[in-house]
Amino acid sequence: MLRAIVLGAAAGGGVPQWNCNCENCRTARGTLSLQATQASLAVSCDDSHWFLINASPDVRQQIIATPRLHPREGALRHTPIAGVFLTNGEVDAVAGLLSLRESSPFTIYAHRKVLSVLAENSIFNVLNPDFVRREPIEIERPFEPKLPDGSHSGLEVTAFVVPGKPAWYLEGTGREKPEEEGDTIALHIRAKSGGELFFIAACGEVTPELEKRIAGAPLVFFDGTLWRDDEMITSGLGWKTGRRMGHISMSGEDGAIARLADLGIRQKVFLHINNSNPVLRPGSEERRQAEAAGWLIPHDGMELTQ
Repeated sequence: MLRAIVLGAAAGGGVPQWNCNCENCRTARGTLSLQATQASLAVSCDDSHWFLINASPDVRQQIIATPRLHPREGALRHTPIAGVFLTNGEVDAVAGLLSLRESSPFTIYAHRKVLSVLAENSIFNVLNPDFVRREPIEIERPFEPKLPDGSHSGLEVTAFVVPGKPAWYLEGTGREKPEEEGDTIALHIRAKSGGELFFIAACGEVTPELEKRIAGAPLVFFDGTLWRDDEMITSGLGWKTGRRMGHISMSGEDGAIARLADLGIRQKVFLHINNSNPVLRPGSEERRQAEAAGWLIPHDGMELTQ
């Protein structure tokens, strides 16, 4: 059985965002059920060893709120976290690594491009290499992540490229291409004992190749950053469109709801939902439309099994 716990459902900044007073953030400050930390997932096939997908800046809070990630009873120092998969080099995917620095053994799995970003920033040296290994992920090459003692995890992971963009702090740094392999990857995770899921928390376009890959999947976590492509602009919160930020919108003819509607996916879950997105409000028309189309809007701590 494959278990997945939504550690955080929100996009970068969380809900409420510290400096934002939009309707969602304003309401969330007084409504606990609307609050969400930054997007991350924990997966396991044995309920004893867990792998995180991305380490958000909220990871310490997320671990405290998730009993399955607590140290084992009777152990002075212990963690069930065996590894972390990084799907990009954005701050909201890697900053939480700095909170996992207390010499507990685990492995960071990431594309070589993301590992090079970590290597170039000396602050990540607080992750003692004697305890925390860094393993490159090869695109389209399935691998089995290992447990800290070197034994089999029972998981098979395949990384694949989806349309996206480089981390914002890498823009304008003289790169030859605006987007390169490794900037945005997605994961197909399968438990050898049964169960599988796709994690696609950033995606700028649903291509025919992506449709074919995820058709008939039992569980897909998918980019739910914005409801409309111009949402940040019309709400007065920014000047970039969703596409410019590397995110497809939920709505519209080319949006995620329409493009994934006829693929036979059993469970569809939006993740990485921005604080500007009206789908966050339970009584909104946008929430009604998403749920009517078979989408789940998750909350922090939600668990799904396959």
